Amino acid sequence: MSEPRSENTLGGRVRRYAQVGTAMGGIAARYAGKRVLGLEIDDSRYAGELRAALGGLKGPLMKVAQMLATIPDALPADYAAELAQLQSEAPPMGKPFVRRRMQAELGPDWQKHFKSFPLEAAHAASLGQVHKAVLKDGREVACKLQYPGIAASVEADLAQLRVVLEIYKRYDNAIDTSEIYKEIAARLKEELDYEREAKNAALYRHILRDEAHVHIPDVVTELSTQRLITLSWVSGQKLLAFKEADLEARRAIARKMFRAWYVPFYEYGVIHGDPHLGNYTVRDDTDINLLDFGCIRIFPPKFVGGVIDLYKALRDGDEALAVSAYEAWGFSNLSKEVLEVLNLWAAFLYAPLMEDRPRLIDETNSGQYGQGVAMDVHKRLKDVGGVTPPREFVLMDRAAIGLGSVFLHLNADLNWHRMFMELIEDFDVARVERQQAEALALVGLEPGS
Repeated sequence: MSEPRSENTLGGRVRRYAQVGTAMGGIAARYAGKRVLGLEIDDSRYAGELRAALGGLKGPLMKVAQMLATIPDALPADYAAELAQLQSEAPPMGKPFVRRRMQAELGPDWQKHFKSFPLEAAHAASLGQVHKAVLKDGREVACKLQYPGIAASVEADLAQLRVVLEIYKRYDNAIDTSEIYKEIAARLKEELDYEREAKNAALYRHILRDEAHVHIPDVVTELSTQRLITLSWVSGQKLLAFKEADLEARRAIARKMFRAWYVPFYEYGVIHGDPHLGNYTVRDDTDINLLDFGCIRIFPPKFVGGVIDLYKALRDGDEALAVSAYEAWGFSNLSKEVLEVLNLWAAFLYAPLMEDRPRLIDETNSGQYGQGVAMDVHKRLKDVGGVTPPREFVLMDRAAIGLGSVFLHLNADLNWHRMFMELIEDFDVARVERQQAEALALVGLEPGS
């Protein structure tokens, strides 16, 4: 494979805009034709066309598509369903190019650090590829090497995304995606910085240090740079390998996944915003390995309080507390009508936490109920003039929906209410502020924005 040309040139950007824009433009035009002119088109067919078009790209826009697919009707339902299936994988770099990239990151004698370093990628993802190597001291490690020119690709994809969202907004005012775009842009740019990801991994090792069933790889700092991160190798299988496991095993996995995501949030105001299947594995003893720390969101502690207050407001029918909670989330100028619609979606997300009994995450166990709720919310938002979800909504909602999908796969009945209450029973904003500040200072991170 020849060395890819840099895309940080006018020609490179034009080629990329053309590649994405041609596919997007045709699909948007057909969708507009249906909405405005009443032309009947096969949405599922064009959703597949969009998925195929995105699948040919290097990766950043696929991450965006996956993110949007978790937000109720930010995209047409058929499109969202197709985009949610994307696995954010890209063709691997060729061997000669891997050598040059490793030399650029670690110097001309980079191979002296390794007993073995296979030039073939073990995994290919959206922003980089992973090589399973062995250090001189015998430790197995995962070396994630960033693709060349990926920063330019991200900028091009974000510019294209802005265009696509603007086109969609002309035909549907239910969701104003302006703040969503800002959040996606900020988080994607953070994911380009592997030095930050190394700090995120260290942050999670600290936060989950007492969670014996959740495992975080060590960072090999001396072999990590802004575009290369080296972590200890952890072995496990994909969650889908456990779909047919006995019920107790599936319950154990679900319980550990719940704590892996929500202990950091309720104790430190930090959430892993990307619970798709590639970002964790399950050990034979049902313990969890977390693998990827690029998409981490640090929230103001008062936001965590707002999440808890919304639960209490829904439980008690307290409208004033609901308004206060949504304002803590970042919503503003809420009319009574908009509040009622938001509560429909919130009631769906919080439903498993409301009942003090073992239950499936979705008792229809199909996902169809959630899609129906999303469609109803979308219709009603259009009727009341739409809403602008705040930036903070994006990864919080993505984590909830993504984990819900995990729990659907596991088909495990648990008392979600008691697990939730165990996390929040001693909640105190001041304590979260203190713990977050200490943890971020320990690893050299700044509070989120």
